[in-house]
Amino acid sequence: MLYKDFQGLKLSMLGFGAMRLPVIDGDDDRIDEPAAMRMVDTAMRSGINYYDTAWGYHGENSELVMGKALGRYPRESYYIATKFPGYDPANWAKVREIFPRQLEKLGVDYFDFYLFHNVCEMNIDAYLDDETYGIYSYLMEQKRCGRIRHLGFSCHGGMDVLKRFLAAYGKDMEFCQLQLNYLDWTFQNGREKVELLDRQNIPIWVMEPLRGGSLARLAPEDEAALKALRPEEDIPAWAFRFLQSIPSVSVILSGMSSEEQLEKNLKTFSEDKKLNAAETDALRAIAEKMLSAGTVPCTACHYCVSHCPQGLDIPGLLALYNEHAFTGGGFIAPMALSALPEDKRPQACLGCRSCEQVCPQQIRISEVLADFVKKLG
Repeated sequence: MLYKDFQGLKLSMLGFGAMRLPVIDGDDDRIDEPAAMRMVDTAMRSGINYYDTAWGYHGENSELVMGKALGRYPRESYYIATKFPGYDPANWAKVREIFPRQLEKLGVDYFDFYLFHNVCEMNIDAYLDDETYGIYSYLMEQKRCGRIRHLGFSCHGGMDVLKRFLAAYGKDMEFCQLQLNYLDWTFQNGREKVELLDRQNIPIWVMEPLRGGSLARLAPEDEAALKALRPEEDIPAWAFRFLQSIPSVSVILSGMSSEEQLEKNLKTFSEDKKLNAAETDALRAIAEKMLSAGTVPCTACHYCVSHCPQGLDIPGLLALYNEHAFTGGGFIAPMALSALPEDKRPQACLGCRSCEQVCPQQIRISEVLADFVKKLG
């Protein structure tokens, strides 16, 4: 098992993500506890010591099951991470109620790692409004009294959100959990986010290293190109090798739902095989090809903005369209749009085409925004 040093701790670089545990009859709320227990046993035996869960995973059952699974081991033999569920506005005023309940569910007296969950456009104002909700103050209080050993945050938001959060709380954040992979290195400004965190000396935890599984299965010609470079490497391993090659990445979380997935990941993390320049270029070419299908080639030049009578942030909307189109749905675009006023959302487009007259990429913006509304239902 590969390990990274973090403030005197040795953390397994492969983290056990408890968002996709094995379930019964396809029901995400019904975790197959015996199967999950066996997976935790294999993970512990193989050197994984970092376990990540959250309040909302598996219908609020993940913390309970992980508490049972890990409670069979000495407390000092593992590190547990969970999060305050600020992704739901109904929870913003409930930090004093939810935090102690999480301790009970996991059966512990303290959390090794605790996160502001999913800092994004929808909740950034609430997270920063400490006078109204007191989330930051309460979590800092828990850290001072030892019930949180290390405090950090996860972020699905854009660069502006990340910058605002860091400006307010960056001095107290010990780590940041990002959606990062060779697709989102450009698609979600992953490189720029990593560079920003590097400047503030905040180490990075990775979520969605396989982009929801889309990087575990590639087009036959792309798999053949990678096999020509590393015949012995499994396709999912390439995504992990890309992340292992980023110096500030400390923990890479994988949501595993079977022993087979766990065993393959353990094999990948048994040795350090960083990518060379040619291999990195091959992955970037595959990413560009994947992103060219179903997305629009907006370069965010902003020429269109000054010609929009509605004052829409067209580049921002097109970026969300691309995310939603590529993913085939998901929560990121709807979540970001919910933070916008009604008159700044895609449906506010008048279809006047003024923006299209100055678009260097000749994007049919009005048609794209209409399709966005349709995709959103």
